[in-house]
Amino acid sequence: NLFRTRSRKRRSPSASSPCSSLVTHPMLKKRDSFEDILEERRHSSDLRYALRCYTPTLYKGLVPCKASMLKSIVLQSDHLQYVIKQVSSESGDSTECVAEEASLILDEMAHRLQLSTVRFFVFTLSKAFKRLFRSVCVNEEGIQRLQQAVQEHPVVLLPSHRSYMDFLMMSYLLYMYDLPLPVIAAGMDFMSMKFVGEMLRMSGAFFIRRSFGGDKLYWAVFSEYVKTMLRNGYAPIEFFLEGTRSRTCKSLTPKTGLLNIVMEPFFKGELFDVNLVPVSISYERILEESLYARELLGIPKPKESTSGLLKARRVLSEDYGSMYVYFGHPVSVRSLTEGKITRSQYNLLPRCIPQKPSADTHEFLNDTAFRLVRIQEGNMVLKPWVLIATLLLQNPDGMDLSSLAEQTDWLRHLALAFGAFLDWPGKGSQSQPQTDHSNQSVRMSGSQDTTPEEAVFHQAVVVLSCASYRNQILHVFLRPALLAVAMQSANSNRKDDVYNCFNFLRNMFSSEFILCPGDSVQDFEEACYLLMKRGVLQVLEHEIVMSASGHSTLAFLSSVLDPFLQGYQVVSRYLCEETNENLTEKEFIPAVRNFALKLILAGRLKCYEALSSDLQKNALAAFLRLKAVMKVKVGDQVTLKVNKIAVNSLEDTLGKSDVISHQNSWWSSMAMFEIAI
Repeated sequence: NLFRTRSRKRRSPSASSPCSSLVTHPMLKKRDSFEDILEERRHSSDLRYALRCYTPTLYKGLVPCKASMLKSIVLQSDHLQYVIKQVSSESGDSTECVAEEASLILDEMAHRLQLSTVRFFVFTLSKAFKRLFRSVCVNEEGIQRLQQAVQEHPVVLLPSHRSYMDFLMMSYLLYMYDLPLPVIAAGMDFMSMKFVGEMLRMSGAFFIRRSFGGDKLYWAVFSEYVKTMLRNGYAPIEFFLEGTRSRTCKSLTPKTGLLNIVMEPFFKGELFDVNLVPVSISYERILEESLYARELLGIPKPKESTSGLLKARRVLSEDYGSMYVYFGHPVSVRSLTEGKITRSQYNLLPRCIPQKPSADTHEFLNDTAFRLVRIQEGNMVLKPWVLIATLLLQNPDGMDLSSLAEQTDWLRHLALAFGAFLDWPGKGSQSQPQTDHSNQSVRMSGSQDTTPEEAVFHQAVVVLSCASYRNQILHVFLRPALLAVAMQSANSNRKDDVYNCFNFLRNMFSSEFILCPGDSVQDFEEACYLLMKRGVLQVLEHEIVMSASGHSTLAFLSSVLDPFLQGYQVVSRYLCEETNENLTEKEFIPAVRNFALKLILAGRLKCYEALSSDLQKNALAAFLRLKAVMKVKVGDQVTLKVNKIAVNSLEDTLGKSDVISHQNSWWSSMAMFEIAI
């Protein structure tokens, strides 16, 4: 209670305007300070804390309605009644039958938030967090902004998603700061967990199917359920823009379906505004790190179950270091849409009639989603280990300690110059990770195994585990790294040539990294600015010239992208050398993985990251987008049709040969391929 009182007293006058437009340049942002919330928990009773008086700040003083009342409002809404009649007419079933089906869908989906269950979780999580983490740090200024935002307009919380711990921590923090508990979009997987699934439901989770694109009724129930909670301000809505957990610790390409749903009440004039709050959750060490590496190598994800959760309690004996939760500035949807969306188009039909977003709206949603994820990335807190992991991956044969310390310090200054949000030990501390990272990851070597294949597998687990930490800082180096590779590929100092290479590489890797659509020029200028600021380049009117001291920086940046360049080359080689006429998308990843394994065993490939299913999936998406591969329906199956000339050209390009000339030959081969199809 004292902690919360202290937080409120510190509220600054600037907090009176909590909403902001999207910040596009990470260098222009002043970040808040953090305070460890576990410090108080370690010196007071967890039971007393869980049972304390909980009096949340509410939207316009509104009292949340009961779950039964919420269900009644949804089922009687004009929108759902319209869809029920439409489905009844199309299917031939009576409206009563369709309405009953809608009611069953809502029963399966809806949360049943109960404070008693929340209190149980608060007590349990307080115990667990103190065992797992040395500290859980939260930016108080962000909490103060959120405290005011929830009183003025409906709020949508958009956390990053790297661990199952994310949504548990979010609810825990909102309870701690006397904020309304969120209702959280969760996958149906959790419903199979006996007791736990129902307890999550009673803690605010509502469960949705992974895919239901063609089911009109399900979509109508789901969208109306979310919009009813939002329109009435009953609780903050929480969902993950990325849709699922990132197994690589890189941000995933955002999904826009739920974003469209929460914006639609504003588009239709039902709400004056909606606040979108990006939240960045950073881990010094992720609980699922070894599981993620194995999943990327083809080991199926363990099914969520209560017994599995109980077996996983052994993690409580390990040290997972620090966790950081950064609540970003609330982003006003009203400000975002100004001059971009004409809301009058939504008045052409009655509000109850479903409308697909127009091309302009879809483009706006996509652009907004990417920029929100970039804000999440910019507010991620990075520890020394991510820099050490980056250097170890570039030096797999090992480094002596003095050289590692020297290069880590050099890399720290480079990262800070590029705008990284680093939490670094103070003077007198060694630049070493402060958590109990596995010895395998540190020494970058696997164990002795009985077969060569097993040895490769275990070494790949080590490399991918280490890469998951390197990936946390990739957003800092990405644009300068693309420029460094472009300069190497262009074989020219002309700015136009370098930009063409940069744009090509950016397009190639747009499924791999968060690169906002249409921002190629801005990204190029940002990369030039950062490297000029560091003294690596001179950017003249028509030329880009490397300085005498810029070689080491450009060499490091080029090496950052090497695993991705090599991985995409492996996929290219497979498509040209091994693929058959009837290859399906489902067969693609296991086939490429086996191909990469053969290359490693033969000594022709040293890049273990080429075995990652995430990289292989993103490479295929790039080749499909560039139309070097096309999907062709043959009977009931969709197969991959490969243009080997185009793929060969892409492989050469990724091999850092002349991008410009290969682009021309690639477009020529594409024309021939489309004629053949």
